[in-house]
Amino acid sequence: MTGTAIAHALNRGLRDALAADNKVLLLGEDIGRLGGVFRVTAELQKDFGESRVVDAPLGEAGIVGSAIGLAMAGYRPVCEIQFDGFTFPAMNQIVTQLAKYRHRSGGLVSLPVVIRIPVGGGIGAIEHHGESPEAYFAHTAGLRVLSPSTAQDAYDLIGQAVRCDDPVVFLEPKRSYWRKGELDTATQPSAMDSARVVRRGGDLTLVAYGALVPIALEAAEALAEEGRDVEVVDLRSLSPVDDETVVESVRRTGRLVIAHEASRTAGLGGELAARVQAAAFYSLEAPIVRVTGHDTPYPAARLEADWLPNLDRILEGCDESYAH
Repeated sequence: MTGTAIAHALNRGLRDALAADNKVLLLGEDIGRLGGVFRVTAELQKDFGESRVVDAPLGEAGIVGSAIGLAMAGYRPVCEIQFDGFTFPAMNQIVTQLAKYRHRSGGLVSLPVVIRIPVGGGIGAIEHHGESPEAYFAHTAGLRVLSPSTAQDAYDLIGQAVRCDDPVVFLEPKRSYWRKGELDTATQPSAMDSARVVRRGGDLTLVAYGALVPIALEAAEALAEEGRDVEVVDLRSLSPVDDETVVESVRRTGRLVIAHEASRTAGLGGELAARVQAAAFYSLEAPIVRVTGHDTPYPAARLEADWLPNLDRILEGCDESYAH
């Protein structure tokens, strides 16, 4: 398959951000000489120096806390958390400091910090290396939460996140790092808080984000062979949520299926379902269906294929909607 891998698109986006603004700094564990566990920062320390691509000590709270201080001093730090399960030691800094400082200062102090986190499962990793923490961050007022699904979006969104004056949690689906796609660095990107219709259809809206977007598209193609006309929406921004794009789609199709890897209870699917029901209740021809991870801790690697939503489960969710 030709094209650019998402990991390489992120590397290009970070490289361009470092070149465009000398206030942009990267910091994280093993991001310099090693280039990061997933090599997203490969060669950046060599080209921009150890003072701008900083190998931080092992300590996520210290990494985010340092980034908050750097942002107060006028820098635009981009942190890397090695794996999603190690985000939690930094939650106090993220929730009680990073998210609140603009409000606390009456709008006088902005904290343009990006926290990059490889998320989700599908790579057979051990415990603490496969989590879906997006609902924690989306629930925290003051944070923006983004998740790309393509190389183009990875490049566009990481550049917009770095330039944004708000703190951004940037969730990178780790099983998609080496998925390739077209990349044009000269195109004008869509607004980073907008969802995007990635497949037009007329009788069911299927919403996904991150690693589930290509599986949603696969499901839509499979259903097309049965005469079903599924529209697929890539949410892209998990906070704020562009519910207007989803609502507009549901008003046309009359059905909604939401797919995400995270556990169901109190997940983003429930929030989106509530918004759509409030705005498009009389357009719905069937109950809203959620296809999600299970309400259990993320399982051992040998069981993750049964835990993660896959093509069959998404198709079953669509069949459930069509049954009404």
